[in-house]
Amino acid sequence: MSRRTTVGVSALAAVVLTLTACGGPSNNGGDSGLKGAENTIGQADINPQDASKVKDGGEFRWPVDQLPDNWNYNQLDGTNADGRRMIDTLMPNLFKQNPDATIEINKDYLEDAKLASTDPQVLEFKINPKAKWSDGAALSWEDFEAMWKSLNGADKTYEVAGTTGYEDIEKVEKGASDQDVKVTFKKKFAEWKGLFSPLYPKSLSSTPEAFNKGWADEPKITAGPFKIETIDRTGKTVSVVRDANWWGEKPKLDKITFRQVDRTALADALANGQIDFFDIGSSIDNFTRAQSMQGVAIRQAVTPDYSHITFNGAESSILNDPKLRVALMRGIDTKTISKALLGQMLKGEAQVTGNHFFLLGSAGYKDNSAVASFDKEAAKKQLDELGWKLEGETRKKDGKELVVRFVIPTPNPISDQISKLVQSQLKEVGAKVDIQAVPSTDFFKQYVNVGNFDMTGFRWLASAQPISDSKGIYYLDPASTNQNYGRIGSEEVNKLLEQAVEELDDTKRLELANEADKKIWELGHQLPLYQQPGAVAVKSTVANFGAVAYANRPYDYIHMGFTE
Repeated sequence: MSRRTTVGVSALAAVVLTLTACGGPSNNGGDSGLKGAENTIGQADINPQDASKVKDGGEFRWPVDQLPDNWNYNQLDGTNADGRRMIDTLMPNLFKQNPDATIEINKDYLEDAKLASTDPQVLEFKINPKAKWSDGAALSWEDFEAMWKSLNGADKTYEVAGTTGYEDIEKVEKGASDQDVKVTFKKKFAEWKGLFSPLYPKSLSSTPEAFNKGWADEPKITAGPFKIETIDRTGKTVSVVRDANWWGEKPKLDKITFRQVDRTALADALANGQIDFFDIGSSIDNFTRAQSMQGVAIRQAVTPDYSHITFNGAESSILNDPKLRVALMRGIDTKTISKALLGQMLKGEAQVTGNHFFLLGSAGYKDNSAVASFDKEAAKKQLDELGWKLEGETRKKDGKELVVRFVIPTPNPISDQISKLVQSQLKEVGAKVDIQAVPSTDFFKQYVNVGNFDMTGFRWLASAQPISDSKGIYYLDPASTNQNYGRIGSEEVNKLLEQAVEELDDTKRLELANEADKKIWELGHQLPLYQQPGAVAVKSTVANFGAVAYANRPYDYIHMGFTE
């Protein structure tokens, strides 16, 4: 499962890197393996084809773990990566991420966007006059103003997934026309290109009720190359079709159907023609099956996607002591877990990551994990010092057993394997892990989002603006969970994060983020496991799609299609 934060740039169950996509090597059949840590950042593998070679029409069938819990991506239940992929076919993204994590203006929505002043910081956006909402209204400065007011944290009845960036804005004003937007900040905000995406109409932010529940079942107003055809919660599908009112370049595809498919059924679904691709992730079974399929290519690119374990530091959790969380982290061998999950499909080493903001190969990456690195004997010693004494196979303190509830989604073979490896490893240091498997459709809404776990695991999907994109995960705000599901943090981390998102100097900003990262490790906030290999199995006739690297916000829904 996957997930990520919202500054506007998502998690799989919401840390992402301008150029046209480059074609990388594809693996298909034989004994070829995937690249590991030596993989090159910034290169996509998508079977790039000129528009003239892509068939006009066709339906692309896209597998997902679940349908959106809310079509408002900025609402707490809305930050699901699968939902974001659907939303991006319908709603405005003001900027586009490229495979190498650079960012460019999306000319379908903006004619220009610029930093007009740095002191105070002022942004000026010029909206494309052709851009219209599905109700006929033009996109305007009022949509920006309404979105800012709902997301700046001033009104706590708006159940927002994050306030990063918006809380730093002083005012949003009309410029020379309704399509000219002036945004003035009271505090500097460096990664401003992640704001206001996806953009929503002002009506969504008109009241807390409209924001929180108004789009829970369906999107009300859209402005994208596609529009909703059907939302079938019984059949577990969402289909979008070309919108005749779209003012930009006509999409190659007639239709995209998003279908909920269990992870264990992905390979069969592709082989049977029910879907056109699947994300291999860390499934050796799916990798092996894909290698043997006729007419299927395995494409790979470094992706901003990593698996981790989140710890719960709330008073209600047995893990509310940061020293206990760090001690348990020291009992978890991430390298062994990575080899167990990825070893059979990689030619090189698995990409074990030691940073919460930056992935391997990116400019800011430093391994700051020493304080929580695997050391079984150190873990035992730290647990002893904390008063958790071994009695039989399990430690006790003040008569209470050290039993940790690890909540995972099911059916999900990867989560099952990871949790059992963690269970086995922590048993060796005297901690008992109670694995609770819950339905995938309930996993985020009823467990993760509300802190109903001691430990849990999913995948974080990041963006080209990793600091602001991650702030809501690590910033501790007593008044709002944001995406800090474990309720862990400190004033020191908060201050460093505030300084980092405000710092306009790139080098200094990376340094501040790494200082914050060191403190996050000391708090035992979450344990990154491994970076995904970034491989997908896709029909060989699919063009301009596959392993897109960082070009996933939005995906290139306009040019993707079939060569025959």
